[in-house]
Amino acid sequence: MFAACLLLSGTAAYAQQTIHVAYVNSETLLNTIPEKEQATELLLTLSDNYRKELELMQNEYNKKYSDYITYQSSLAENIKLRRMQELTELENRIQQFMELAQQDIENQEKEMLQPLRQKIREAIHAVGVENRFTVIYDLADSGIAFVSPEATDANPLVKEKLGIKE
Repeated sequence: MFAACLLLSGTAAYAQQTIHVAYVNSETLLNTIPEKEQATELLLTLSDNYRKELELMQNEYNKKYSDYITYQSSLAENIKLRRMQELTELENRIQQFMELAQQDIENQEKEMLQPLRQKIREAIHAVGVENRFTVIYDLADSGIAFVSPEATDANPLVKEKLGIKE
């Protein structure tokens, strides 16, 4: 009789464990953080500075190209070749500058947003623990943002089922 009561109470306790699933959208959260606006402004300023420098380079190229076209018929062959080479080098510099600018803007964005994303991850984790959520899904990502510390890691069971021995 005692064993039956113990078995029933264990089953009842197991049945009472509820799963609390929640979701967040980390991109929406990121866009609501005040520091994000400041980071965006800094990135826009950086982008604008690169754009202005690129315009200067393109204006220089356009002037040299225009001069070359205007005077090419009266130039000696060696001068034509030198000016064509200058134009080619300037084209290459512009291309390299554009690539460098793009890379720098992307790196700056990652550097500025990484601490904000970490802050969001920590807040999600704290909310998950405080509210006893089993899982929190992130709608901005296909992954799971939080898993309860009480959750069971099924990897060993799946490995066993697959016949994988460690």
